[in-house]
Amino acid sequence: MDAVHTPVLLASCLELLAPSDCKPHVLCDSTLGEGGHSFAFLSQFPNLTVIGIDADGSIMQRAKERLLPFAERMFFYNGWFDDFYASYPPELPKPDIILFDLGISMYHYELSQRGFSFRYDEALDMRLDMSAGASAADVVNGMREDELADVIYRYGEEKLSRSIAKAIAEARRGGAIHSSKALADIVYDAVPAYYRHGAIHPATRTFQALRIAVNGELCRLPCALHNAFNNLEAGGKMGVITFHSLEDRIVKNYFRNLGRQCVCPPEVAACRCGGCPCAEIVTRKPVCPTEAEIANNAPSRSAKLRVVKKLRDATAHHMARSEELCI
Repeated sequence: MDAVHTPVLLASCLELLAPSDCKPHVLCDSTLGEGGHSFAFLSQFPNLTVIGIDADGSIMQRAKERLLPFAERMFFYNGWFDDFYASYPPELPKPDIILFDLGISMYHYELSQRGFSFRYDEALDMRLDMSAGASAADVVNGMREDELADVIYRYGEEKLSRSIAKAIAEARRGGAIHSSKALADIVYDAVPAYYRHGAIHPATRTFQALRIAVNGELCRLPCALHNAFNNLEAGGKMGVITFHSLEDRIVKNYFRNLGRQCVCPPEVAACRCGGCPCAEIVTRKPVCPTEAEIANNAPSRSAKLRVVKKLRDATAHHMARSEELCI
């Protein structure tokens, strides 16, 4: 099996999340993908067991093939990471290390044929879990124009969201939009000429927004981080790799709260959160890829890694308000 995805910030993950001693340790790879990070950890740390979590059963099958040499040290969970950490399986050992890589695998862009990329003419789906939920086509064809504009603006940070949503609404009056290429062409024609020749394709942010909305990526993240942290063994480490400002802001704020002495709101007369930090911030500034890594793996250019070390469980006061992230 030829893996098409190169794990980002791999050397930094291996260094910052390395087991602290030679005793048996457990790593939860919250976004297993094709198993690149897990393969490296299992290869370097022979006393490590990995629990691999992924919502996409097809990519998990690829990971199982890749990780076959370590079968006796692998457990697999096919489902969303927020569900996994909300009801951590009691038969599994608690982790000493947790890793989230919030990027989308190259498999999804190049091989899945689900419309993640506007470079191909594919069915407009974008679901990671193909068994449930609305597809990107459902959103594009069924959402009101103003709601669609809000999704594109909030999740894609697209300043021309109103013009793009208007063009989509007009186009679908002539028939439903079913392909990624058709949508990309609509967006391309909707924006001014100067916008078509920028550093990125004009449909990039729209596709990002639809993918985030379809998979509930930002809605899932706050609870997933919080429950994952509380399932982590004291003294363990949690690392999160982000790829755009929206998810990085969530991670940064949550980790900052974990490191604070008190996170109670000003109107609370007496501290209710415990009055001492829940975590040590290992990375005061995010770790970013080197120029050499970017040259060898272009998708890594926007990656940021943040790591914390757990001191004690967190409370509800530490968690970001997820309802503000959902449309």
